[in-house]
Amino acid sequence: MSRPPLTWVEPDWPAPPHVHALTTERAASHPDDPHDGFNFADYVDDVPAKVAVNRQVLVETLGLTCSPAWLDQRHGTTMLRLEDSGPKGRRVADGSVTFQNANVCAVLSADCAPVFLSDRQGSFVALLHVGWRGLVEGIIESGLAVIPGSVGEIISWVGPTISQEYFEIGHDVRCRLIENDPSDDDYISPGGERYFADLPGLIVARLKRARVGYAAASRECTYGDSARWFSYRRQGLCGRMASVIWMKR
Repeated sequence: MSRPPLTWVEPDWPAPPHVHALTTERAASHPDDPHDGFNFADYVDDVPAKVAVNRQVLVETLGLTCSPAWLDQRHGTTMLRLEDSGPKGRRVADGSVTFQNANVCAVLSADCAPVFLSDRQGSFVALLHVGWRGLVEGIIESGLAVIPGSVGEIISWVGPTISQEYFEIGHDVRCRLIENDPSDDDYISPGGERYFADLPGLIVARLKRARVGYAAASRECTYGDSARWFSYRRQGLCGRMASVIWMKR
């Protein structure tokens, strides 16, 4: 039986036509299977050959001239400039940036947010992997720091991530999330002895405080639809969607 084709969603942002960006959908036929659908992570106990095939399907479907620069993500703040990142292979970072058409930035996610960055001229593209830990440690600021020019020219988009309805946190995480700015508490609601955090709202708020020219977020919730999205909070063991961004003039 043939499986569904690869599908995706794209940012709704004012990027020029030569900037291409998307987040893949899971396309699961059997959502209870933790790896069913298009899993692109090679560290989640999936069959390695299957992951390799999925990655090749991604390259061929999108017409990429090279494989995406897959990262070893650690919920940290390390950024890679792909032109300077040395030999291909396991590269520990939670974000990458490129100024050349020959490179494809990529992150994997299953509730954390892919954060796309470019500028109104499309002179660069960047992609960040942002969960609550990376957010409080400063991955947004690390990403912006490697980009030359006026921050006011930068455009940003927060891709599919877990929504506030499902992102339950404890008091300790709430305190960490509002360390940077107490006004971030506006994006956290009490729920009995726990709290519910608006992760995309927190990220957009951080981007706007940095004075980027455009910041907005997808309404897609990764937790709420098991056929379309992997969700670590929902499933525990599960695959990962891929987000990619590249330039093709």
